[in-house]
Amino acid sequence: METAGLDAGLLSPVRAGSAVERATDDAAWLRALLDAEAALVRAQARLGVVPMEAAGMIGKVAGEDGLDLVSLARRSRETANPVVALVEDLTAAVAAVDADAAEYVHRGSTSQDIMDTAAMLVAHRAVGLILADLGRAAAAVARLAARHRDTLMPGRTLTQQAVPTTFGLKAAGWLHALMEAEERLRRVRLSLPAELGGAAGTLAGYVEYARIAAAPDPESYPERLMAAFAAEVGLAEPVVPWHVLRVPLADLAAALTVTSGVLGKIAVDVQSLSRTEVAEVAEPAAPGRGVSSAMPHKRNPVLATLVRSAALQVPMLAATLHQCMAAEDERPAGAWHAEWQPLRECLRLVGGAAAVTAELAEGLTAFPERMRANLELTGSLMVTERAAAVLAPALGKAAAKRLLARASAAAAATGRSVAEVLAEEPEASAHLTRGELAGLFDPAAYTGAAGTLVDRVLRWYEADGQ
Repeated sequence: METAGLDAGLLSPVRAGSAVERATDDAAWLRALLDAEAALVRAQARLGVVPMEAAGMIGKVAGEDGLDLVSLARRSRETANPVVALVEDLTAAVAAVDADAAEYVHRGSTSQDIMDTAAMLVAHRAVGLILADLGRAAAAVARLAARHRDTLMPGRTLTQQAVPTTFGLKAAGWLHALMEAEERLRRVRLSLPAELGGAAGTLAGYVEYARIAAAPDPESYPERLMAAFAAEVGLAEPVVPWHVLRVPLADLAAALTVTSGVLGKIAVDVQSLSRTEVAEVAEPAAPGRGVSSAMPHKRNPVLATLVRSAALQVPMLAATLHQCMAAEDERPAGAWHAEWQPLRECLRLVGGAAAVTAELAEGLTAFPERMRANLELTGSLMVTERAAAVLAPALGKAAAKRLLARASAAAAATGRSVAEVLAEEPEASAHLTRGELAGLFDPAAYTGAAGTLVDRVLRWYEADGQ
């Protein structure tokens, strides 16, 4: 078989060599197409429209890897989809061993039935891999949250140090977001439907062949066929054909976009916290990882970089899938065809990012001493919010804020602590002693409900059956 031109992931290292790459490559799509064809004939046989022996033979041939993938791809240019060439080759392969059975290949079907079902099969299989890696990432992040429940670090807003927080709370936030992404993907995966509609969504071809075969109970045959096909292929049963009702694809795209954003958020945090000047976390080390082609001293946060690169691409690819919802008539010209590659890339990117995030989270190292040292860069300035709140009942909210702004500016200019400056301010010293003022500015005493929130997320995680 010719291999020139096959995509090895050279320009998409986040998914190169990953399990999801193998689950979405051309061979995987071909396998899904053949699985759909085999499932269709089995379903028809169960309902008495196709001989069981023929269904068995078609399934046996479809289960083999004898079709020329490159030939199929190139011939699909003549029909705008690969199913026509696939049916020709599958029919010929079956006829070579059983000419009678070959008559039942693709009976009553249309290209979009098989292609849509194959797309759902590929997505179902790929999302299963993604969910497994999200579970790994969540378990690792949960351990970080528990271990660092009370590890003090600077909270940062608009790139500047704000008030104290804990690394445990940051990790708990990651965990909560990962679990929300998991829930969305699980729901979508369970609802991915098989496709069965025939040429124009009426199932006319299927019904006509059932009539010719004198199948029992012809009135209920269409519903029974949709149910049997969905069961055979392992997907949800469709209520109606969805050739131009593309909610399943849009729903999947939305869940993948949310997941990419969740993973991207974790990646951006790791990038920021691993800056040389910050150095509060470090990615897991491995031989050759993070090296620069020019600077021998560098160790770049490449895992986070890979994940972020995926998160930046997925929303635009998913937007194409949403645009394809505007599909005309009973079968669209171009909208359906435009979905395949963006869908595959979304699955590949999110799958690669999930696997990399799991590796990143499992090996992430936090440096509490560095977090505390960075907190000391602004020292007592980080807790001025608390002092303003304490003084507000006595001075009024606005006056207390003005006093703390003035004291903060003086502290920054002189290198003294805010507590020392306030102790010399009559407005403050009239209500608080030097000792009380010093206690107000202890960062460890001003983390609010951080520990409680960590516990809350961990309880939710454990209750979810992780």
